[in-house]
Amino acid sequence: MGKRREVIVTVGTTRFNKLVAAADSESVKAALLRRGFSHLRIQIQIALSLSLSGQEIEVDHLKAASLVITHAGSESIFETLRLSKPLIVVGNEGLMDKDNHQTELAQELANRKHIFFVRGPHLLAQTIESMDLESIVPYTFEGKGCVKKGGEGEGAAGISKSKAKKDAKKAEKAQKAAQHQVARAAAPSAGVPESDESDPLSPNYGDIPWQGIQSKYISAPTWTDVRELCAEMKDMSVLIRGAAQAIRPLSKKAFLVVRQSMSTVQCVLVINKDVVSPQMVRFATSLSKESIVDVEGVISVPDKLILGTTQQVEIHVRKLYCINRAVSNLPFNIEDASRSETEFMNAEESGKQLVHVGQDTKLNHRALDLRTPANQAIFYIFYQVEKVSRQILESKGFCGIHTPKLIAGSSEGGAAVFKLDYKGQPACLAQSPQLHKQMTICGGFRRVFEVGPVFRAEDSYTHRHLCEFTGLDVEMEINKDFSEVCDIVAELFVAIFDHLNEKCSEELEIIKRQYPFQPLKYLLPERKGREVLRLTYKEGIEMLKEAGVKIESTGDLNSEAEKKLGKLVSDKYNTDFFILTEYPQEARPFYTMPCDDKPGYSNSFDVFVRGEEIISGAQRIHRPELLTERAEECGIDVRTISSYIDSFRHCAPPHGGFGVGLERVVMLFCGLNNIRKCSLFPRDPQRLTP
Repeated sequence: MGKRREVIVTVGTTRFNKLVAAADSESVKAALLRRGFSHLRIQIQIALSLSLSGQEIEVDHLKAASLVITHAGSESIFETLRLSKPLIVVGNEGLMDKDNHQTELAQELANRKHIFFVRGPHLLAQTIESMDLESIVPYTFEGKGCVKKGGEGEGAAGISKSKAKKDAKKAEKAQKAAQHQVARAAAPSAGVPESDESDPLSPNYGDIPWQGIQSKYISAPTWTDVRELCAEMKDMSVLIRGAAQAIRPLSKKAFLVVRQSMSTVQCVLVINKDVVSPQMVRFATSLSKESIVDVEGVISVPDKLILGTTQQVEIHVRKLYCINRAVSNLPFNIEDASRSETEFMNAEESGKQLVHVGQDTKLNHRALDLRTPANQAIFYIFYQVEKVSRQILESKGFCGIHTPKLIAGSSEGGAAVFKLDYKGQPACLAQSPQLHKQMTICGGFRRVFEVGPVFRAEDSYTHRHLCEFTGLDVEMEINKDFSEVCDIVAELFVAIFDHLNEKCSEELEIIKRQYPFQPLKYLLPERKGREVLRLTYKEGIEMLKEAGVKIESTGDLNSEAEKKLGKLVSDKYNTDFFILTEYPQEARPFYTMPCDDKPGYSNSFDVFVRGEEIISGAQRIHRPELLTERAEECGIDVRTISSYIDSFRHCAPPHGGFGVGLERVVMLFCGLNNIRKCSLFPRDPQRLTP
């Protein structure tokens, strides 16, 4: 990292006396040490307490600082923002009340990385660690208005020689300590980290080179999962590996919270001449958050409840190795990304300010965001939905298949397809496996299903639409009528919901802590058995009209109507899960079978959860003449689906099926407000990375 430096800060107003005092805190000193600086020097220039008036001396004061801290309420803020240097801006609510200032400030900040800092040593420490300060060249002042580069000369104006000497001694001492830490972190690739001759316990801690077998320095017999740690293991020696989620120094101790998936445990280092040296404690506190560590120690059961960890035991550390160090300036902290809206509301009421990590920031750094407990639980729930779906369908005689995702024409009709060139031929990504799963039924498979990607090119900027999602598609022969398909839907989803409630209660509670929701009501309580509510489209429309909703009786339901109907059904039938059947023919795809006894309607259905549609299904047309007629009526070029229609000329049994997006199932079961929370790496009209 090179020579250790000091950071000279110019404070733009005398209102920062509290900030100056905060600079002497232990957390700030530790942050500076980790970032490569010996210490922080705060300089208050009286001239800067006034608004900038264009005088050269005042501008020089700003330019001379390694770091500028200024107040967003002072008139100098806009001039200060234009300086090409790291900057901490202290927010002022009064400024934000003025639209012209707010707009101008937003424009200045739009293309630059600034940090908004309020007050307090811990926030100052976080700010320092998050900034790119490596290239800063220190400056000192030689008299009022005189700037000298390179860090030589007498101290800043107003600082006595004796004070400067004391500062120099402190800086030298801190520099030596910092160099020792850097040397340890950059130890050569050897069997163990570079030893410290003054510390006989140095083999028990340090950074492990990537070339080594990372666990060969550990003496504990086996690895233990963090989630298995419990009071019954008291006094046992254990070995764990995980991420350093939180690091807290305290006098002659250090506390390290290690996270493994959704489980966390507190690890304690207490200075002891036979086990833990002061150097080992310093090594622990020098770790950057999210670094991967191996911890060997003895289980202890504290008398008091441990706040902030899932496991109510401690590990008294005997050995500590860093397997891989994370960068010190993470985009955000896991603790901040894991906060619930309730925490933010409580903090606002108490006057405390918490860091809010926006959804776009989380998705831009998805690999980091996925480490939060709620995300770990959400995607475990997602996996369970897929697993149980397969198990239930297989138990009912369905065979899993995989259909092509590159096709010659539209699967659903309309223009919402991703078009591409396929070796000189026009092609597109499949909107669904619809055509090919039907062709499979024509091929003699009586019941089939597929779990795979589905692509929709719709410009839908909503909370429930994606351009790529995971679809569960089902197709089956029909013996009597399309209600047989509805029966499969009801049995399948009741089984899924039962499984989640019975087998995934721990994961659901983890999700609730960050995203509170009410349990899903999915059975009719007043009926015997495990019955799911079924209504006709006409009945649903009538309920909406009686509630005063103006709606057409022949079109599809819009989002607002769906929400309203869901509320009406919940109030009347005490269920959040129901099936709506017999939609108007014009609201369904071309391959949907018309009702033979109800002109204008179709043998189709949708399934709703919490007032939002999750499943669309129907009986399919199995006669090629009718299929061709319907395709032409819907404006589809029959030539692009000729192989699909031709498969029915060889004869096909009556059949039907449905499709459902698994992300939407998880979102609605868990009461989440955005489908992007349920997509591992979301693809929407504005997002193609990461």
